[in-house]
Amino acid sequence: MCIAVPMQVLESDGFRALCRDGLDAGRREHVDLRLVGGQPPGAWLLVFLGAAREVIDELRAKQTLDALAALQAVQQGAPIEHLFADLIGREPELPEFLRT
Repeated sequence: MCIAVPMQVLESDGFRALCRDGLDAGRREHVDLRLVGGQPPGAWLLVFLGAAREVIDELRAKQTLDALAALQAVQQGAPIEHLFADLIGREPELPEFLRT
């Protein structure tokens, strides 16, 4: 399975950034920024195969990290409801472009 992972920029020279892994805060990785341009420290990136594919906001980074943590929890038989607090207790909604 191929999944992009949220990573946060620690420092950048405009072409590459040293980022911390959103899943493992102790892990650092150099990320290619050519697809998204230079990013300031603190920016969140969606990274796949060592390249930033998209700049994302902190909320989307957290939601993505929670979903990835849920995958790990399911494999261990642990509860996951707390990782989807934004979805629990509400009816699903169609995206605007699918509504009639």
